[in-house]
Amino acid sequence: MFKYVFVILTVCISGYLAIRCYQCSSDQDPKGVDNCGAYKRFNRTEHIPIECNNEESHMPGSFCMKVVQQGPRGFIWDGRWRQVIRRCASVAETGVTGVCNWGVYENGVYWEECYCAGDSCNGAGNLTVGKALLSLMLLSGVVYSYLKS
Repeated sequence: MFKYVFVILTVCISGYLAIRCYQCSSDQDPKGVDNCGAYKRFNRTEHIPIECNNEESHMPGSFCMKVVQQGPRGFIWDGRWRQVIRRCASVAETGVTGVCNWGVYENGVYWEECYCAGDSCNGAGNLTVGKALLSLMLLSGVVYSYLKS
């Protein structure tokens, strides 16, 4: 039984180490271009998710992250300002993935941060709980039942 738990644990850990996330930032887009999905739907076919523990990653990590910031109407002379950042993250601010947190800064800028633990999960409009998290829950159930018996 211990042999099977070890194999499942190894598969889960390797899945966490090999997570792939989209990486872009709308503040780095050329003028008039929206590559990161700030004003239009994010196009997954134009981007390749990168491995988070690779040298291509701007930040190493085991989660994916999507940050949206939006100013109030009239914040900038041409209407509502909006910024989207997609990248890897090493730690979720809340310690939980599959959820979004939001708030408003003192200057009126709305912010939303979403964390997820599945490959390419930060390319979606609404983030969902990843396969890795479900695998971890299954593994903890197997370990618990093994230790209990």
